Amino acid sequence: MNGRILRIETRRSLAPWAGSGIAGSTLVFLFLLGGDPTEDPSAWTAQWTSLALWTRGVLFYAWPLAMGAGALQGLRDSRSKMPELLSSTPRPAWHRAASLGGTTAAVLASAFALLVLAGGVQVLANTEYTHFRWVPISLVGALFLAAGAVLGMGIGRSLPSVFTPPAVVMAAFLLCQLLLMQSVPLASGVAKWKEVTGAGPLPSRAALLSPAIREPRETLLTLSPAVQAGQTLWVIALAATGLALLAAASRRARLLALVPALAGAVIALLILPSESDRTYVLDKAAARKVCDGAVCVTAARQARLAGLAGPGEKALGLLKDALGSRAPAGIRERTTITPYLEKRERSREDILIDFDDEVIRYAKSDEDLTRALLGLGLAPQCTAFGVLDAQSVASSWVMGNFRMLPSAPGLAADMDEKNARAAWKKLAALPKAEQRERIDAMHAAAFSCETDPIEALTGGGSR
Repeated sequence: MNGRILRIETRRSLAPWAGSGIAGSTLVFLFLLGGDPTEDPSAWTAQWTSLALWTRGVLFYAWPLAMGAGALQGLRDSRSKMPELLSSTPRPAWHRAASLGGTTAAVLASAFALLVLAGGVQVLANTEYTHFRWVPISLVGALFLAAGAVLGMGIGRSLPSVFTPPAVVMAAFLLCQLLLMQSVPLASGVAKWKEVTGAGPLPSRAALLSPAIREPRETLLTLSPAVQAGQTLWVIALAATGLALLAAASRRARLLALVPALAGAVIALLILPSESDRTYVLDKAAARKVCDGAVCVTAARQARLAGLAGPGEKALGLLKDALGSRAPAGIRERTTITPYLEKRERSREDILIDFDDEVIRYAKSDEDLTRALLGLGLAPQCTAFGVLDAQSVASSWVMGNFRMLPSAPGLAADMDEKNARAAWKKLAALPKAEQRERIDAMHAAAFSCETDPIEALTGGGSR
């Protein structure tokens, strides 16, 4: 297909309108719901991998629109009543199919690229960590959008009816939702999460046949090579079926055109993993440790190290004075990915931090950050659910005055503050030696995960 044919087909087709509409609407969607990179480390413009995963996530509605636009374009010959005339020309059918399908695919892939480019400009301003491991994720997304349009064109040409485009949009949208039902995160926001396998009527690995993926919750997670290989094979098979349907001139040819999609689905399901820990894997390069003295973060968060080092060293010194030989010797960012509701990694040698935790996210000053690190060192979290009340009392005990740790406003924060103030009054009324015993009991309870730390601090019972 040369440049002249591409220009002619672009002017005659609906592709420019479809591409601009899809790109514009998805961009608005991402700006509204993609998160704030200054508060959410997994926002769509916070990191390159997050950008790739978020733009793949919006395909749950962009892909059906691309298929519907393709189906509408596929009606062009029947609306102009030219099928018989075109079938009598010496130009091969596959040549016309490649010209029309290739033009539409190129325009929609370009629209997706512009979407990624718009986010990439902001990512450059929000992070110093640059890599190219996100590119295959975005390339597969562009291929899905292009292949969806070509497949829709093939369906529209095979079923020339005014009802075909809306039916294709609805069918594609329902298919996306059905596939996404197979992997449902247990919680939203910035909580740790895992995939629930077998949550729907189809095998769990079938969820990965969807062009859309769940929005990211972990900045160190990326799609595994098996997922990318299986999805690439699947999307190529869809494009082949679309082109074959465009070129088909008989019922038998249309039935044979379904073979690439069926074969691609079978082979892709053999490649795609069925377990969540083989679907999303740790990006080892992004998780590489970068240190300033005893304070370490991952390479992906290296820009945060300068602001963390000072408060971190201060917190370690205060803990050394308070706990003596039992005090942690360093601070490091947690890199183990813990499924939601399961026990998190804890360490007596280091304070483990996660920039997704609200005590870190909402720390606006060096003192806030120092107090947050003290709380994490004395009362580490067992699960994704925080122990803000115990951490606030523990950090206040070290600092000598009560102050709640920063958190998101709401009913939970109000309850935590009420519990923390009551516990602080009880603790402050005790002799120094007994105060230390209560802090030690709270510290042990946080590591054992069998007793609520605030109950251990106030002398309460087990859960």
